Amino acid sequence: MRLRTLSRWRARPRPATGLRLGAAAGVAGPVAFTAAWAAASLLQAGHSVTAVQISGLAAPDARDPWIMITGFVVLGGCSVAFGSALQAELGGSGRAGPGPRLIQAAGAATVAAGLLRRDQMLLASPAGESWHNHAHDLVSALIYLALVAAPLLLARRFRGDPRWNALRVPLAAGSLATVAVLAVFFAQAFPASGGVLQRIGVTVPLAAVCAVAVRLLATGQAGAAGLAHGPGAPAPGAT
Repeated sequence: MRLRTLSRWRARPRPATGLRLGAAAGVAGPVAFTAAWAAASLLQAGHSVTAVQISGLAAPDARDPWIMITGFVVLGGCSVAFGSALQAELGGSGRAGPGPRLIQAAGAATVAAGLLRRDQMLLASPAGESWHNHAHDLVSALIYLALVAAPLLLARRFRGDPRWNALRVPLAAGSLATVAVLAVFFAQAFPASGGVLQRIGVTVPLAAVCAVAVRLLATGQAGAAGLAHGPGAPAPGAT
């Protein structure tokens, strides 16, 4: 009995715990970030909800900037964890493609964007801006590129994989929508709607990340259930 219990303990899929945690981080990060900018936007007295861009909500002259700073850091850290779990599930660095690594890089850049704060809540002339304001703008540009590229790279990687193939069209469509929204945002075609466009342009790719994370979580749970019943044994509901 003791040997049997020991063999079952050794057969437990210990890496599956890390996989589930990474998948959960892929949902928690975007949710925390969205909640942060929504709450911080409501706190800025004298400004409409979308008048202040997301980065401005972390500026020193914003009200309770720690909320948005926390949102940046949590999203960044969760993205790194999620990218790592996704890469492992897709077969490691040699088979996963560049998508998961780009998600991890974007996560690190997001943490940097939260710590390298803008000088002022509202956009001002570039003249006289601090080095960390310029660094924030540079890092933000890299994040925007990653928001567009990562879903496209994942859609390409998922081609022909029955576990992930259903996400290919939504990921590609989301990236195209993000490109369109951000193009209008950066062109300042509708200055009064800049805050709305930015929030849409960020939320769409984060929703795509959540969709992949939910699928990863389901995959990890199914794999863990199958191994828990022993090699070759069907998972519950499979018969």
